[in-house]
Amino acid sequence: MTGKLMKAMEVRKADKVSMLVAVEIPEPQPQDNEVLIRIRAAGVTPTELGWYPTSHTEAGEPRTGAVPGHEFSGVVAAFGKSVSGFETGQEVYGMNDWFVDGATAEFCLTEPGRIATKPVSLTHTAAATVPIGALTAWQGLLERARIRSGEQVLVHGGAGAVGVFAVRLANLHGAYVIATAAARDIDFVKRLGAGRVIDYQKSRFEDEIAGVDVVFDSVGGETLDRSWSVLKPGGRMITIASGGSGSKDQRVKDAFFIVEPRHEQLAAIALLLDAGKLKTFANTVVPLEKAAMAYSGAARERALPGKVVVAVSS
Repeated sequence: MTGKLMKAMEVRKADKVSMLVAVEIPEPQPQDNEVLIRIRAAGVTPTELGWYPTSHTEAGEPRTGAVPGHEFSGVVAAFGKSVSGFETGQEVYGMNDWFVDGATAEFCLTEPGRIATKPVSLTHTAAATVPIGALTAWQGLLERARIRSGEQVLVHGGAGAVGVFAVRLANLHGAYVIATAAARDIDFVKRLGAGRVIDYQKSRFEDEIAGVDVVFDSVGGETLDRSWSVLKPGGRMITIASGGSGSKDQRVKDAFFIVEPRHEQLAAIALLLDAGKLKTFANTVVPLEKAAMAYSGAARERALPGKVVVAVSS
């Protein structure tokens, strides 16, 4: 740590409710294999404030003062002596491990394997919406499900932060995509590449389809329970819903995974974004001092898809 202070937002507990508080804390300094990022923008995952890694260390000890915002875009400010492949002033984007501090701050520390060069076609605001959603879709569909051309893939929540990437990636790999979405988002999800979109508020998807090869679930609960019936024999279920980790159903445990930051995948995703083959969407942008509104949901424009973003610096 240096004597310099930086602005940040920390998670505090009040009457068992997680809230964000504006603070000034020491600006971190990179160790041997760390990179210091001057944050331009951070993507918001509202549920993060209540997650286990926000309130506990990896060893299980209570954790206080966590900084949220684990996907970001910014500029390399400094790096440790063991770091190679990056230079000061380079524009990068990436994702931090959930147990370390995030990017709702003027600076954050990360590791080389968690960042890649920012897509040149995107602003920092747009780039900050990408890492978690795109990596989740990539790892779920391409690594775990190993989708193949000609297969049918059902994506639950096709207009969501992960769904927009899952629909597009499945389409790019030759799958026929069926998605669920609200009525207002049907045309939007079709433009992403879905061949069919089911209005989940009006129809039960299991009454409409059967025999799909892969289900990609980001909803969980009853939606996940009902999804098993639409899989063909030997079909693959993928879920990222938070209840999956604690499920007593072995099928759900096997289907559940948590996204990991990976440099090579971020670099490949950046190429797809710059080629126009993937698209991302920012819903609303708020300044750092109003980050609490972003996490409470008060800043979201309900009629529009996309993530809320905290703009940290210009």
